[in-house]
Amino acid sequence: MSALLEIDDVVKHFRIGPPLRKKTFPAVKGVSLRIEAGTSYGLVGESGSGKTTVARMVAHLTTPTSGRIRFDGRDVTGLRGRRLREFRQSVQMVFQDPYGALNPRMTVLELISEPWEIHGLHSRADRRRRATTLLDQVGLAASALERKPVEFSGGQRQRIMIARALALEPRLIVADEPVSALDVSVQAQVLNLMKDLQDELGLSYLFISHDLSVVEFVCDRIGVMLLGELVEEGAREELYRSPRTQYTRTLLDAIPSLPTATLAGNETGAE
Repeated sequence: MSALLEIDDVVKHFRIGPPLRKKTFPAVKGVSLRIEAGTSYGLVGESGSGKTTVARMVAHLTTPTSGRIRFDGRDVTGLRGRRLREFRQSVQMVFQDPYGALNPRMTVLELISEPWEIHGLHSRADRRRRATTLLDQVGLAASALERKPVEFSGGQRQRIMIARALALEPRLIVADEPVSALDVSVQAQVLNLMKDLQDELGLSYLFISHDLSVVEFVCDRIGVMLLGELVEEGAREELYRSPRTQYTRTLLDAIPSLPTATLAGNETGAE
């Protein structure tokens, strides 16, 4: 398989503190990884480990201090203007908070259609038809189009965010803790949905989580971050069978598993 995304020795520093006494904080320290087309890569670690900063650099929401990011063999590190807009059609993000990430004043149709408006795609009638199809793909009825986020549960809102992310037909989805705010049974439904969509659409995922039991179900390869560094990486089976670092062993021992029966049931219906 060919590499869809390659991160090469990426560093990110932030300036923090009061205006006249700012200090440099190294959030990410030379991380390198690659994601093969059609696969899922899980990046795990505790809060403050740097994993979300890596995700935001991949999605071009923040710029690396140094290092390179390549997408489909092309250097996309410093994209600007039209080229950045084109890149963002290929890489979309699903955020952690299904309650805060959706504008409460917009209908579901407006939320899903907004990316098309930004990129000048499709007529009004075609947008409604496409939005209806996307809702069906994520397990929601077409009647949801005229409703607003407040009328939906957390799991349903996350499905709306996934539909919105799919609107531009991306090749890579960056999912930043997409189920951490949901009940465990709802987590399983959303994870099953994401796997089904990957099989159906050939998607690749960069899946950010603090929970190794979640990425075990979703991801083919897993990287473990600690204090801004990638301290361990490997295929899922290898990492779970014989972790090389004490930190990874601690994460494996400390985190409860999702209910296996629920995951195996492959439920995709909205809760």
